[in-house]
Amino acid sequence: MATVFMTGGHSGIGLECSRQLAARGVDLVLAGRSPQRMQAVAEELRTVHDIDVVTVELDTSSLASVRTAAATYGSLIERGAAAPLQALICNAGGRFDGKEKYSPDGYELTFATNCLGHFLLVELLLPAISADGRVVFTASGTHDPDTMDGKLVGAAVEPRAVELANDGLSGAKPLPAGKRYSTSKLCTVMYAYELARRLDRAGSAIASLAYDPGSVPETGFLRNMPKAVQWLAASSLMQSISTYIGVTTSTVAFSGAALADLAVDKRYATVSGKYFQAREGKLRRRQSSKVSYDEERARTLWNDSKRLVGLRSEEEPAHLRRRSGIEPEPQKNNVLSGDEFTGRMM
Repeated sequence: MATVFMTGGHSGIGLECSRQLAARGVDLVLAGRSPQRMQAVAEELRTVHDIDVVTVELDTSSLASVRTAAATYGSLIERGAAAPLQALICNAGGRFDGKEKYSPDGYELTFATNCLGHFLLVELLLPAISADGRVVFTASGTHDPDTMDGKLVGAAVEPRAVELANDGLSGAKPLPAGKRYSTSKLCTVMYAYELARRLDRAGSAIASLAYDPGSVPETGFLRNMPKAVQWLAASSLMQSISTYIGVTTSTVAFSGAALADLAVDKRYATVSGKYFQAREGKLRRRQSSKVSYDEERARTLWNDSKRLVGLRSEEEPAHLRRRSGIEPEPQKNNVLSGDEFTGRMM
């Protein structure tokens, strides 16, 4: 029986995906910040679908929490109390409006939560994924500044991990919340592509996919916004307007089911390094933004992220370690600095 590890699998699109996977007989590992809420979902899924559900406390904004969660599941596998993973779904995330906030590690909260935590989790759990397994990154159409999704939220800036992690700390004007979010999702797409390239070079059959669930206002994504904004976003009028102007719209039910398909359906076993989008009841493979395909930018993002999370050589999966001629030797110093933002990408 397959087992899927998912962050944020107890609410919104993640919850619907959990229910869809459970209905297919897939065992689950739910990872998130709220043990109480996860336990309630776990009991529901066990009772209704007779599957095994493990809950692991995990806050993706905290690197220590990520390491603890990965070690917890790794020890369960070693003891025979848990199975290797068919898929790892990096689904949790958020947008943080208002004054900039920072993670326990001192990094800008959006980038820490949406990017660095999942980056580290993938590195630590990759050895636990089955030889024909998958890694699915929940991204967003907002990553592309040439789409209406990107234009409305705020055009993504350069995917420079160091500057994004230290946004607002250097004395320069911090990015608006929308740009922080869209850029974090650009980095997510680039992580998916770079992981796919590295797995391919290593001869691995594990697939790495990026997924845009579309705009789904009935989720908790806008929970930090004023109630009036939440009500308007979920109204039928706003849905009609969004569709008319070209925003990528979907529903919780469809986007959750599509995410489940990407994780375990055989149709998506050999499409590593691709970007999929849920839109108006259809799941299609799409082109992502032009910048997302830049391999040099992606390598730099990956290597800088390794240093920002303090990845130790023994933590990196053996088959993804540096090969001669592929990338430079990582710097020894984990304290990084970089140039200021150049603004919108051309």
